[in-house]
Order: sequence, then C-alpha cells, then structure tokens
Amino acid sequence: MPLVGTGRIIEPGRGCAAFNAIQLEHVTAIVDGAQAANSPVVLQLSHNAVRYHGALGPIGLAALAAARAATVPVAVHLDHAESPELVREAVELGFGSVMFDASSLPYADNVRATREVVEHCHRHGVWVEAELGEVGGKDGVHAPGARTDPAEAAEFVAATGVDALAVAVGTSHAMLTRDARLDFDLIGRLRDTVGVPLVLHGSSGVSDTDLAKAVSAGMTKINIATQLNKEFTAGVRDYCERHPDVVDPRKYLGAGRDRLAAEVERLLSVIRQ
Repeated sequence: MPLVGTGRIIEPGRGCAAFNAIQLEHVTAIVDGAQAANSPVVLQLSHNAVRYHGALGPIGLAALAAARAATVPVAVHLDHAESPELVREAVELGFGSVMFDASSLPYADNVRATREVVEHCHRHGVWVEAELGEVGGKDGVHAPGARTDPAEAAEFVAATGVDALAVAVGTSHAMLTRDARLDFDLIGRLRDTVGVPLVLHGSSGVSDTDLAKAVSAGMTKINIATQLNKEFTAGVRDYCERHPDVVDPRKYLGAGRDRLAAEVERLLSVIRQ
C-alpha cells in the first residue's frame, strides 16, 4: 500500500493505533508489527525525537520511505510539534498529518497559533491534531489530574478548525505502570460534544481492558510510546545478558526491534476494534 494520510485511516467509532518511533529500529518494527497484524497504523515522530536526531529530515525521510514500502496503510505523523516552523518542514517533506501543541499558551493565544497552523496545513491537504486540556507527566502546564472541559473543547475546535483533538481524561505521559484511571463518563461527553475524533495521549499507562473500553466510549486515535520503549529496552537487555560478549549492535538492536514489533502486533489487536 502507498503512504496514506491519517485522515484516511481514522474511522468514526473505531480505534486507530498511533505508535511513536525514536530511531530506525522503531520505524521498521512498527511497520513490521502492523503488517503482521494486517492493520493500518499511524507512525509518529515527536518533536523530542527530532531533537534527539538534530533534525527532522533524516528520521522523517526514513519513516516516509518505510511507509511507502509497507504492505498495509501507514500514515506518518508529526507528534507534539511546538513550533510552526517544524510543522511547515514536516508538510514540505510529505507528512500527512501533524499534532501542533500550543497548550502551554493562554487559551486565546493557543487558538490563534493553532488556527494559523491549521490554515497552512489545510492548504496542503495535511490533517491537524491539537491539544486543549493538559495531559499529565510533562513540564509546565501539564499537571496530573487535569481534565478537558467539553464545552471549551467544542469552542476550541470550532475556532481553530482542527481535525482531531487530544484531550485530558486521566492519562499521563511516560507512565511505566499501566494503572491510569480513565474518566469514561468524560470521554462520552466529549465524544457527544466536540464533533471531531478524540485522541488519547499517554496511553502506555492504560491497561488493555481500559484501552478497549476507551475506544468503545469514544476515543479514536490511541497514542503509545513508552510501552514500546519498555519492550524494546527489555529485548536489548535480555539479549545482552544472554550474550555478554556481544559487540555487534545489529544483534542486540535486532532483538529489541523484534520484541517491539511483537508488541505493536499485540496492541493493534486490542485497539483496532
């Protein structure tokens, strides 16, 4: 299948898995896992991953190439972009969607900045996700316990024209345990009020049972990063413990990649209802 836009994968009432990649092994593992599951997938690169590589181009072009070579639909998405300049670069490279995060700004400034990004992206046929209501576990305004107000969310969507909205309903970024407590009643009210697909960030902290329940309650795009990193690291660590003399990085990184791919395949069976 060719590279597709995120909007072509998103289906109302059905879960869409979005997995974050950090390096090339993540990219290929996510595609391999999606192909094993015979499922479409969103392959994401965050602003932090771009910082790690020093630029968007090398890892972004690798992700686009992997998507074009896949046998299932793969969308390439820029996650948590904090600058319009990075968004424009992603659009120029050929990304099909972006998540612009101006949630640290006052509400009016968030609306203004997001609307400008939406107008630019829509001129190029690029789908836009934004954030209103803090998702915990990050610096600054991202405080645990934050919740998105449905009326304000609907107002924000109408004012900005975004295609999807990341909402705060009980998750927290970078959780190492899977015991987050979601507010399913709030998810239902947001679903009935907002009018665009809802995005669950921090989904690594949610159990399989609650991920499935969140999709049924009204969440559509499910973002997972930390859970994949846990599996990748466990695969590398296990290989190195069993082969203490290893020096070829292809061997231990390959072990991490295989374990990550298996987790992608498994999570797709949970999310893609």
